[in-house]
Amino acid sequence: MNVVVGPGVRELVGEHGGRLFVWLERPRCCGGGATYLSTGGERPAGTHAFRSTSVEGFQLAFDGGRLGEPDQLQLEVRGGRRKRVEAYWNGCVFAG
Repeated sequence: MNVVVGPGVRELVGEHGGRLFVWLERPRCCGGGATYLSTGGERPAGTHAFRSTSVEGFQLAFDGGRLGEPDQLQLEVRGGRRKRVEAYWNGCVFAG
């Protein structure tokens, strides 16, 4: 998996403990079949099999579930007042 880290990601992750968790999440509303990537600075509840690696000065813990890993995982800073890291699976907001 090639990880592309956008401007400001390393700094934002560093401000929140130096570790970024990325996992798959399937919304239970609206009956849609899309699976999205979620991110956070703390391990989410539930059973996740995170694989950790060092990326550009921080620890990335990734769990792609049954889908495995994308060819490319893009990390970008989004938001105005409440900045957050968003993850993209091969350039898409949904996985698969």
